Parts: sequence; C-alpha cells; structure tokens
Amino acid sequence: MKRAAWVSAMAASLAGIGGCVPPPATPPAPAQPGAPAVTAPPPLAYVPPPATFALSGIPRQGGVMLGTAPIGTTSLTLDGAPVGIAADRRFLIAFDRDAAPRATLIATLADGRQAREVFDVAPGEWRIERLDSVAKTPVPDAEFARRRPDELAQIRAAREIRSDAQGWRQHFIWPASGRISGLFGAQRVYRGEPGAYHGGVDVAKPTGAPVVAPADGVVILAAPSPFTLEGNLLMVDHGMGLNSAFLHLSKIEVKAGDHVRQGQEIGLVGATGRASGPHLHWAMMWQGKRIDPMRVAGDMGR
Repeated sequence: MKRAAWVSAMAASLAGIGGCVPPPATPPAPAQPGAPAVTAPPPLAYVPPPATFALSGIPRQGGVMLGTAPIGTTSLTLDGAPVGIAADRRFLIAFDRDAAPRATLIATLADGRQAREVFDVAPGEWRIERLDSVAKTPVPDAEFARRRPDELAQIRAAREIRSDAQGWRQHFIWPASGRISGLFGAQRVYRGEPGAYHGGVDVAKPTGAPVVAPADGVVILAAPSPFTLEGNLLMVDHGMGLNSAFLHLSKIEVKAGDHVRQGQEIGLVGATGRASGPHLHWAMMWQGKRIDPMRVAGDMGR
C-alpha cells in the first residue's frame, strides 16, 4: 500500500473509535446588534430572621410585664416613651390604671431594623361606688393649701431619682399581711362627679406592726415630719423607674439613700396623716403610671 493511502485508512479507523479524535470546534455565534449582554445573577443576600421579644405577664390596666429585648437592641419605647434596658436586655413595663386599650412596644436594633409588639390592654375591674345623694369632698382648708405644694414637690423630686436597685427583677412580697381594707382603683362618683380613685392598696394592721421592704431598693424619701395626707411617708426605688410608697406610718426606720433588702423591716404601721384608723397604704408607680400592688405581689397567701 502506498503511504498516502495508508494514512487515509488510519484516519478513518481512528475516527470510528469514538471520542479519540475531537470534532473541530464550532465558533460561537456572533452577538446580534443591540442585544443585551447576558450576565450571571448576583448571589442571594442573607436575610436574618425577624427579631422578637420574650415577654411574661398580662397586659392589663394597673399591671406589669417583664421582658427581654431582641439581640442588638439599642433603644426601647412604649407608646413613644423611652424604656430602660439592662445589660442582659431585660426590662420592665407597666400600664396605668386608666391606660388606653392598645399599646405599642418598639425595639430599635443596631442595624436599623425595628421589632414591634402591639398589645391589647385588658380593662381593670375597679370598684366604682355611685353616691347620688352625697356631694363631693369640700375644698381643703387654708393650712392644707399652704403646705401641700411643698409636699408634692418633695414627692415629685423623689420619683425622679433613678438608682441602680435591682428589686424590679424580683418576685415582690407583701410589706404587711392582714385584711385588705382598700382596693387599688376604687372610686366614688358624687352626684355624677367622679372623685379621685384610690391609688394603692390598704392593709388593716394595728399601730406598731412591722412593715418590710417588698423588694430590694434604695430609699428615695423618708419624710422628716408627717405630710398632710400621707402622714409619715416612706418611698423606695426598685430600679427601672419602679417605686413604692408606704403611707401613714407611725415610725420610719430607714433614711434617704439607704439600700434595703427584700424582707428588711423599714417602718411601723400607723394612722398618721388623713387616716380613719391604723393601716398600711402601699402605692406603686412606674414612670409616672399608677399600678396595682396586688398585680405585682399576687395573692397574699396568709
């Protein structure tokens, strides 16, 4: 066989083996004039899960709730008002005796996102007494009018004090145990005109019975002399804007600035100020909102 014929026969034989000799490359089709360039889609960005609150308690008038803010929270508001947050993201909120039926809690995160919780605030069950044949309490006398502005100024100044107390984290105990003689939120309506509602809970006890701190705190007011209404008044800050007031005491056993521990004796029951008999009036506030001590301490269990 001649060499040219042998080379031609070998090429035909190799082509039949399949894949040993690649076919000639096909040149890409030229782009059509004006056609857009084809690019690969960008990778999908990571979207973090939505931030959420951890909450305990029932949103209701006169009540309190404890919570933990989402990770990364830089500020917290309840209905637009700032709420304090601890280093571990724990916080406390409360609802006034006359709180609106809806409340909104908003956490702003470091990345600009917001976590939002909207509450339906349950109404309180207040004891309302209607006295259609009795006129409203007469105007206070001149001595009361003279002394009252300074007393109220002292109370306001005390409530503005913010301490490092951690009592707000604790389960509160009753400062005194006994018969409940006055309920928070109770109100009388005189001939259609509402009077002031009862701003605390009353516990009937004899004069000299001990009063203990319901939770850890710092004394923010120990009245040096009896106030016209409250008598010997003692106020304790529990931190995070939560404070207690103890009225009508016969004796105050601590002084302003003292740190008190839960269960520590801080005073004695009395009937000083405007009181019809010896009892302890325990009032609580959170950032100017009046709340029900029974919602904080729960059943007395006596």
